[in-house]
Amino acid sequence: MNFVFMHRLTSGATRFLGTVVLASVLSSLSPTTMTAQVPTDASQTPAPMRDQGSHPAASPSPLAELVREVEQSNPEIAAALHAWQAATNVPKQASGLPETEITVQQFSVGSPRPFAGYSNSDFAYVGIGASQDFPYPGKRRLRSEVAEREADSMNAQSDGVRRQAVETLKLAYFQLAYLQQTLPVLERDGQLLDQIQQVAESHYRVGQGNQQDVLKAQLQRTKLLQEIAMHHQQEEQLEAQIKQVLSRSQSSSDIVTVPLSQTVLTHGDTELLDRVRDQNPDVRSRSEMVRRQESQVELSRKEFRPDFNVSYTYEHTADKFRDYYMASFGVRLPNRHRQSAALAESFQNEERARRELQAELQRAQSEVEQQYVAVRRTEDQLKIYKEGLIPQSEATFQSGLAAYQSNRQDFQTLLSSFQDVLNSNLEYQRVLVEHESALAKLERLTGVSLP
Repeated sequence: MNFVFMHRLTSGATRFLGTVVLASVLSSLSPTTMTAQVPTDASQTPAPMRDQGSHPAASPSPLAELVREVEQSNPEIAAALHAWQAATNVPKQASGLPETEITVQQFSVGSPRPFAGYSNSDFAYVGIGASQDFPYPGKRRLRSEVAEREADSMNAQSDGVRRQAVETLKLAYFQLAYLQQTLPVLERDGQLLDQIQQVAESHYRVGQGNQQDVLKAQLQRTKLLQEIAMHHQQEEQLEAQIKQVLSRSQSSSDIVTVPLSQTVLTHGDTELLDRVRDQNPDVRSRSEMVRRQESQVELSRKEFRPDFNVSYTYEHTADKFRDYYMASFGVRLPNRHRQSAALAESFQNEERARRELQAELQRAQSEVEQQYVAVRRTEDQLKIYKEGLIPQSEATFQSGLAAYQSNRQDFQTLLSSFQDVLNSNLEYQRVLVEHESALAKLERLTGVSLP
């Protein structure tokens, strides 16, 4: 799901709504100078509110608790685990002997009916026998190894499914936290806009300001209301996504996030890159597939060896004759032309598996390096916002507000400084989400455990 951070909305519908609202306010401020009149009930535009009755209220849900829940209840994780557990039973089947064949023989004389003529013919008999195939020594072991490597590969794949589900949960959780944390920022900035509007109105009443300043303040207020509405819409969409990952009912309680805080990465890029080969589930799965193909090549070579068959039969004839006992030993010779083609196929599959492992390792290490760079870059940006941009923009706005109140600064400059305050606070939260999201991706790629 692509998440879009909305900062500046300039739709025609929004401007129209702001103009209607402002016209009503201005008409009540100076009826002697303004001719446009609008109904008084349109002078206030309430902030969009969510339907609070659709879902029960919920308490904050720490991310660690939701991670444990998704590991226990997510159906994709459960399906992957069952697939791996099913694959662990294959090696026993592959290493077992072929099925034993039991035969019962009856030979009658003079009639097709069973046992007819048994008592009056010297040729009639009843026999029972058993036959067993024996693969060439070493074949069963190699078949078991091939199956074991396949199971190990599926085990790594199931771990990859688990990590992917956890990452999906975390990314959606961080985005939801952004929305829930920036909503108070928007509401606080709405209060600052109220101050600006009051000052602009007071200047307009005494003739020190103009109608355009009041209109701009009202338009900015309408844009802020629109952004709050978009926050609510995106919040509901993320709620649905998180409930799906958690396998919760869509009618269950809404999820309230814990405020985000910056997580410190203590691992270096070299350590993270080294972890990829052993900890990345996709790389581990490819490695097991290479080992599987190596065993398959050895098995293909062994298939040039013959298999054997041993059988034993007991036959009972008339009482005046002795019973018969027969043992036989057979050799099943392989088709060398067919086995040569199978060996060539195994060689090609082994080389393919090695190339796929190399490609997957390069891809994973590249992604680790990209996410590591993103973490370090966002760390620097967060420091700049906390120590520089946010306090500086707030100080500039307060200074500009005081200057505008004393007619020492124009309204457009004041409005620009207000937008700097709004954007710097929103950008700080956005960069914080990028930082935490990059860490979540590093966890999936390298298996590191972060607080």
